[in-house]
Amino acid sequence: MTAADLRSWVASANDPASDFPLQNLPFGRFRQHGDWRIAVAIGDQVLDLRAAGLIDHGDMQHLMAQPAQARRSLRQALVDGLTLGSPQQAQFQAALHAQAEVELGLPCEIGDYTDFYTSIHHATTIGKQLRPDNPLLPNYKWVPIGYHGRASSIVPSGTPFHRPHGQTKAPDQAAPTLGPSRKLDYELELGLVIGQPNPLGQPIRMDSAEEHVFGVALFNDWSARDVQGWEYQPLGPFLAKNFASTLSPWVVTLEALEPFREPHVRPEGDPLPLNYLLSPANRARGAINIELEVWIQTAQMQAAGQAGDRLSQSNYRDAYWTVAQLVAHHTVNGCNLRAGDLFGTGTLSGPRPEQGGSLMELSAGGKQPITLSNGETRSYLEDGDTVILRAYCERAGYRRIGFGECRGTVLPAREL
Repeated sequence: MTAADLRSWVASANDPASDFPLQNLPFGRFRQHGDWRIAVAIGDQVLDLRAAGLIDHGDMQHLMAQPAQARRSLRQALVDGLTLGSPQQAQFQAALHAQAEVELGLPCEIGDYTDFYTSIHHATTIGKQLRPDNPLLPNYKWVPIGYHGRASSIVPSGTPFHRPHGQTKAPDQAAPTLGPSRKLDYELELGLVIGQPNPLGQPIRMDSAEEHVFGVALFNDWSARDVQGWEYQPLGPFLAKNFASTLSPWVVTLEALEPFREPHVRPEGDPLPLNYLLSPANRARGAINIELEVWIQTAQMQAAGQAGDRLSQSNYRDAYWTVAQLVAHHTVNGCNLRAGDLFGTGTLSGPRPEQGGSLMELSAGGKQPITLSNGETRSYLEDGDTVILRAYCERAGYRRIGFGECRGTVLPAREL
């Protein structure tokens, strides 16, 4: 954990409003010409780790797969070199590039992708719309629910995507029809990036689960709700989800998040998880206080020079299942994780109605459209809408750290 009063010789990192102070140093990749290069964000700059002499390769998967202690040692070397007065300033200075002048992509090559359902508030709200008499299915409080998604359609922040086509069927229709989704939605999520792998057949225990997590990024799992409603039974999400998912460029390490840990406490009366999902450390510090925000900038707002409206705010500490529990459950059957695998947390909603992490929640399934500051209304996303996810951690006595942003814009459906 980096002391809150440490300052960097990179002046922009000392701005209290910066997402990327010396106490953060998230990992990602950039390029100007040619191949992707490994970097950390520091203020409004990126530091090329190879050019700074800290690594001798450009393979992010190799870096992430290292034992946690090796990754922590690298992070400490970065802190030492970027601290005000460091004798390495000249060497590091030559490896800096302005973020505004480089291309940021996916932080790593994404391997397998699993999406979870960790917010009990989201699960309950959506369940009430689909099953008013039985909103929360009986396994929810026992099993970290998840499904295997498709990694090929995960795109970096800033990438626009086309409105998807799919089968839909209204209750009064005799047969389904094919056409563009009319109920396109976003999902406010975090992405957990796996680092150190485990061998096939060897489960990961709770007491070492977080050693296998490289860090946390912002993630938007775009969803076609009308397609989803027709296709999801009996096997769950399919074409309603795999047309695009957006990942932010920076992975914030668990070391940077350490000051923002909190006890993980289940509501009174809820059952304890099975033993393989329990540990003293998880009870004491399994939750992470990460403030999450969703913003929308419509095409009309963009044309008028408006930055957009904040639609909702929630917090990751309200998740029902923790980082360690997701890793332990995913591997309890012997499943082997690999460096670059991605876990989506599922939509992260808060306990209050205005804290919904999707439009399906905020608009009550489209029945209560939201009025924006410029008079426009939204039940679901329209062509030209840009959705921006942001996140940050704050606590008295510690430096604020942020995650940057995760941004995507809806383009019109293509002609079939």
